[in-house]
Amino acid sequence: MSTRRNFFRQSAAAAGALTLPSFLPDTFANSIPNADATLKSAAQWAQDEDFWSWVKSEYTVSPNLLNLNNGGVCPQPKVVQDAHIRFYQYCNEAPSYYMWRILDQGRESLREKLADMAGCSPEELAINRNATEGLNTVIFGLNLKPGDEIVLTKQDYPNMLNAWKQREKRDGIKLVFLNLELPSENEDAIVEQFVKAFTPKTKVVHVTHMINWIGQVLPVRKIADEAHKRGIEVIADGAHSFALFDFKIPDLGADYYATSLHKWLCAPFGSGMLYIRQPKIKNVWALLSNNEPDGPDIRKFESLGTRSFASEMAIGTAVDFHNSIGSARKFARAHYLKNYWMERVKDVPGVKIHTSLKPQYAGAVGLFSIDGMKPSEIDGQLLNKYKIHTVGIEWENIHGVRVTPHVYHSPKDLDRLVVAITAMAEKQTTASKKKS
Repeated sequence: MSTRRNFFRQSAAAAGALTLPSFLPDTFANSIPNADATLKSAAQWAQDEDFWSWVKSEYTVSPNLLNLNNGGVCPQPKVVQDAHIRFYQYCNEAPSYYMWRILDQGRESLREKLADMAGCSPEELAINRNATEGLNTVIFGLNLKPGDEIVLTKQDYPNMLNAWKQREKRDGIKLVFLNLELPSENEDAIVEQFVKAFTPKTKVVHVTHMINWIGQVLPVRKIADEAHKRGIEVIADGAHSFALFDFKIPDLGADYYATSLHKWLCAPFGSGMLYIRQPKIKNVWALLSNNEPDGPDIRKFESLGTRSFASEMAIGTAVDFHNSIGSARKFARAHYLKNYWMERVKDVPGVKIHTSLKPQYAGAVGLFSIDGMKPSEIDGQLLNKYKIHTVGIEWENIHGVRVTPHVYHSPKDLDRLVVAITAMAEKQTTASKKKS
């Protein structure tokens, strides 16, 4: 890369004009390599190790522990950490003044920045703490009556399943569960399974954009189109899709969508976002009541009382960092890294891959298993012997170890994983042969 441009300084000046107090020094002191997307395709950028080495240098992750569980929560680049710390220190100079009279005014410009990234109106976005809070807001805020049916799957996230079960127990609604056979590369079959569950009593369909256990991407738009033909509302759980996939929220066709910004956006921990199509806002009661809980203003969902203004305002820095990489390049890199390790272990005797290698069906998350070993055993050996952090999954019909690399990883990092999986599989195969 022959040229560099001081991208972040310009971003801070433009993005922070309304929110950054004058005491703050320039947040972005580093330069980013020239990342002009017209120079080459996203797929080519995905393997440009010079560029991704620069990205890696912006993170403060451990050089000793290989963290391959970014699906749980992602680390923040240093510029986001620095912004968060400075905002936090600023608040402590005079909390009620600086939080309520200064930083609180920055939420509108932040809302506009997030809306631009999400491809929707700022009047459709509420800033909150995570996907669970956003989805619970909708689940408990919808007007439903006894006998109304909700279609969802056994592979959805537990917090959401529990929220629906609470409404079932409290309000007498009926939950209709699908049991998805995953992985799948047949979108039509998945859509058909949802459609067959729809009845005249179905009021809502709950769809997880990307299944966190296994990395499966569901055809949300196709399911939403079929649901809307029947007058059914659509909730999309986007905890693992925003800032990973290259898309705009309205593309999904969902009426409601929520995400955790501390996942792939790499914003401060405990930051999230709720999207509701504007005509639907008035139909959802505020979870934490507002002076107009049944009104049409998206801000009614932000009546959280005292919140962490520092972490909220630092979201803007995370958006700037994400935009400096670019959504297309980011997804291409994440998918490239996932396929890098999977392609190298998929033919190892005893190893099974449970996630598609095709980008339309999977993102950065991959699941594997080793014959004769429990997920917890594999997870434990990876951590204790190889210092590789993953997570063992035992959920419904999904059993394996989830591996989630991020853009700060390199192929060389994943070679460590490949060596570890190969060694464990070979040892297990040898032990099995001795027993037989």
